[in-house]
Amino acid sequence: MKLLDGKVSIVTGAARGIGAAIALKLAAQGSHIAFTYISDSSAEKADSLVAEIEKLGVRAKAYKANAADYTACEIFVNSVIEEFGAIDICVNNAGISKDNLLLRMTPEQWDVVMDTNLKSVFNMTKQVIRPMMKARSGSIINMSSIIGIRGNAGQSSYAASKAGIIGFTKSIALEIGSRNIRCNAIAPGFVETDMTHYLNEGEAGKAFLDKIPLGRFGKAEEIANATLYLASDLSSYVTGQVISVCGGLNI
Repeated sequence: MKLLDGKVSIVTGAARGIGAAIALKLAAQGSHIAFTYISDSSAEKADSLVAEIEKLGVRAKAYKANAADYTACEIFVNSVIEEFGAIDICVNNAGISKDNLLLRMTPEQWDVVMDTNLKSVFNMTKQVIRPMMKARSGSIINMSSIIGIRGNAGQSSYAASKAGIIGFTKSIALEIGSRNIRCNAIAPGFVETDMTHYLNEGEAGKAFLDKIPLGRFGKAEEIANATLYLASDLSSYVTGQVISVCGGLNI
């Protein structure tokens, strides 16, 4: 028996990178998968991911939806319930960065990061807790970042959004724990994805590596492994926690 047999999982922002790795990991353990992507340019990758997931013997469907838009989230969640019949796991993974020094940062740059990274978590959690409360069961997993814990020059908007996710996670865990719904966060360190390709470039990449006790960048699958733990009953007595998957960067 697999860890998530028959469960239904939502993963936002899953067409590529960490989100795709999470969707595949949960599917490999028996969960049906509904995931979002936002741009037309990601449609082909989303379709490929659906096909890859379905080869694992579970159902999958991609939805073009902006998690930063409250109404879009409401429509998306209602569609998932109609299509799959339940929502057992919600992984709030959608995120972007618009790195800039504060002196150069525009209000628009700040707002789009906060909307995509933090407001999206509110939007999705607000929607999924209703069916989870009825079922008196569920796991919500919010993707924070080690930058939200320790900060980073030039990433004040990203750090603020990811720190906000941590405070939100702990508060929601207190609100819904009595309904047997768990809410936790994961704080990845520097992970090799399309968003972080610059980490491997020259002296800048070496400077990052020198700060990591394990001496390497993380892999998307390693974040997916932590997500699987929090999604499954292996973590049935874990809520309101932040698991750092960062190679020791926060020591």
